[in-house]
Amino acid sequence: MTARTADAAETADAIDAVGVRTSARQEQSAQQAQTDAELLLATSVLLADAALAARRTGAGLTAAGASWRVGLQALRRPAWALGTALSAARAMSNPAGLGLAANGGLVGETVRSLGAVARRRPACVAMAVDAFALRIEAAAREHPNLAAPLAKRLTDAVVAGRRIEVVRAARELVNLLGVTRTLTTVSPVIMELLALAGLLDENPTNDSFAWVTLAGGVPTTDPLFGLPAALIRHLNPGPGRAERTEADAMLTRVLARSGNDIVRYIDDISALGNHGLALLRRVACADGTTRHVLLLPGTSFGRLSNSTPQDLVGAFDALLRTDTTYSRSAKQMLLRAGVPEGAELMIVGHSLGGITAMNLACDVDFVSTYRLTHVITVGSPIDTKRPADPTVQVISLVNEHDVIPGLDGRGPACANDIPDSWIELSWLDETCDYPLSHAPQSYAGTLRGGDLPHRARVNELITLYDGEIVDNQPYLLRDK
Repeated sequence: MTARTADAAETADAIDAVGVRTSARQEQSAQQAQTDAELLLATSVLLADAALAARRTGAGLTAAGASWRVGLQALRRPAWALGTALSAARAMSNPAGLGLAANGGLVGETVRSLGAVARRRPACVAMAVDAFALRIEAAAREHPNLAAPLAKRLTDAVVAGRRIEVVRAARELVNLLGVTRTLTTVSPVIMELLALAGLLDENPTNDSFAWVTLAGGVPTTDPLFGLPAALIRHLNPGPGRAERTEADAMLTRVLARSGNDIVRYIDDISALGNHGLALLRRVACADGTTRHVLLLPGTSFGRLSNSTPQDLVGAFDALLRTDTTYSRSAKQMLLRAGVPEGAELMIVGHSLGGITAMNLACDVDFVSTYRLTHVITVGSPIDTKRPADPTVQVISLVNEHDVIPGLDGRGPACANDIPDSWIELSWLDETCDYPLSHAPQSYAGTLRGGDLPHRARVNELITLYDGEIVDNQPYLLRDK
């Protein structure tokens, strides 16, 4: 070997060593960022627990102070009552203690409402704000767009409760990125931002949304005005109706090439549209059993409310409740089609259709009538719902650029997790902008591309439904 060849070899070895060290540093940095995000989420859980405990303490002290038993004891032991009242008042009003922590009951809610209007925030609210802030910071570690200066300015302003600054930052972000890219940027923490906005404003009626979101529960009010689920139910009162209809030429062509494949199911849902159509499929399966597949499309965004269950009012209703016009219409479909009791059934739904699929899974009467084997949701906020039959296989497909799946309060920033038996398959793809990122065509395109193993994974889980399609029957769903 010549000296020049030896020098070249040494240089190449040195370059390789530098490359290895650089790769190792990058891998170590990525692992460190992941660890930091996990620590932030773990800390947020502890703070959330402390905030909820402080709030319960305030409610307990309020209830005790308003109890008739305490009043009776005050008549018998006035000195004791006066000392106790002063101690409780100090504990519930001292900024260094619980702060203005009264809540619950007529007296507590009146005091809490007055405190919200006066912007007197108790310790439980301060801890809740910090818990949400940690969630947002954890999300920024995994979603660099959230750490960009303008996006961070927006989230910091929301955390600080500076509404004028929030408006300015949001306007600048929209001017720079546009509305759809702005929505996509904040989508990982949209529920945290809504909860913080409700918790820090002067409106006491929307605070419950924030507390339920903090605890990882199912919100029973809307995040902006605090409208209860009962009111939204009255806006969506239809009993639900299903009528057989014929497929048009385009739907017929799409259904002709369909099969037991998740991409084909999403293609079918896309062809159904979101103007009231749903599909019931009968399959002569390879094991000799006849099974059924129900395909449920998502929301029509044209109007707030229309004559079908697939409207925005229906979407809000389905998020908050399980018995909705859409779920009742789906049950009417199965009845009109004569699906026998005990028949095995799989439901595939996009967006609102996926929420409705989970609502049917939560219905004890429904899962007692039919053998619901699988629920597959595509871009649906379903993580706070639990099937009545724990053997139902739940498969959730989520594009993390999609805003809609995070509306259940469990986005990438939330520390609360789903049951171990669920299969959640998520990804980040090139369809960054909402609403494109939410479209069924985008989900189908990503799964069809072959870069992800998710298509094969889902198809392996639904082989029970392999077989010959005997019938594809569209139904037109109506509110009433």
